[in-house]
Amino acid sequence: MGTAGNMGKVKTGSGNSSGQQYLTFRLDGEFYGVDILQIQEIRGWGGVRHLPDMPACIQGVLDLRGTIVPVIDLRERLGIRKIDYDNSTVIIVVNIQCEDSVRIMGLVVDGVSDVLNAARDNIKQVDNLNSRLDVQYIEGMVSANDSLVVLLNVNKMLASEVSAAAQACSA
Repeated sequence: MGTAGNMGKVKTGSGNSSGQQYLTFRLDGEFYGVDILQIQEIRGWGGVRHLPDMPACIQGVLDLRGTIVPVIDLRERLGIRKIDYDNSTVIIVVNIQCEDSVRIMGLVVDGVSDVLNAARDNIKQVDNLNSRLDVQYIEGMVSANDSLVVLLNVNKMLASEVSAAAQACSA
């Protein structure tokens, strides 16, 4: 599935504890995960159409089979230093739940890794973590193959960008 990372196929937990699957991806050498049920597709970086007066993290929009999709650079959104895109850079197209509707957004990441099967009892909650991420966007963290994966709640994290992009795309 896209560009492979160094995590390999990951399965955590003991099988009798229900869990969830996450698509894992890399940003600045660290692993992050998004609920796999929110993933629509993964696309290679191919450029986007830039729009004026958008928040800095919104790179522009792309036409996805007739649907205009705002594209957000997650490095920029999370305050991680910006790099030039290369052949491993991808756009993860996700469905974002906002209020009573679902919006489609593209997330630019350094590369995708694999699918992580995380048992609920292996997901550690983070209440007062001193990091560059606002913990309200973190569902938890899980260890997998000697790596710590930060599980993101993209619905909460992208709420303001969804509103800004929706206004710009409908104008």
